[in-house]
Amino acid sequence: MNTQIILASSSQTRKDLMDRLKIQYDCVVPDIDESPRGELHADDLARRLAFEKANAVAQKHPDSIVIGSDQVAWREGAPDIFIGKPLSADKAIRQLQANSDKIVYFSTALSVQQHSTGFEQTLVEHYKVKFRKLSLAEIERYVAIEQPLHCAGSFKCESLGISLFEQMIGHDQTTLMGMPMIQLCQILRQLNILVP
Repeated sequence: MNTQIILASSSQTRKDLMDRLKIQYDCVVPDIDESPRGELHADDLARRLAFEKANAVAQKHPDSIVIGSDQVAWREGAPDIFIGKPLSADKAIRQLQANSDKIVYFSTALSVQQHSTGFEQTLVEHYKVKFRKLSLAEIERYVAIEQPLHCAGSFKCESLGISLFEQMIGHDQTTLMGMPMIQLCQILRQLNILVP
């Protein structure tokens, strides 16, 4: 394979997802401002951020296939109120209390770009989880064990976070994890990258 593939991310979870494909790639951290700019729906924010991440790296590596992804979480009926990363145990506990017995949606965007050929494809996939009714003791125990401080929604579905749910609904669980891998594989095949 002659074409370099770059993951425009610093996320360990996204690196772990890419490693599943058994293809060679590099990571370059995109330098963008991830603040909302008045977007009224999580889809719009996720789409813009994924595009900007890929674009920022592709501008410096125009011959490479650059992959950007971003995820925005939101509660049922409020796609304009974005659930961010808690960054502290207290905020994680508050987020999980707010999520208790509710459906939380995840808008996960993917952008694949190769500037030298003019290729650009950006899309948004969806996943949702129904939280069971959680007690404060369960929430505190979960946060202490898992430390999900850098996860939107304050959980890790691939680990102990699965114990918080009643139901998971979607086509591709990797969408919930932060990058829709079924869609990524389809795009890579369009670009003649053999997967598998």
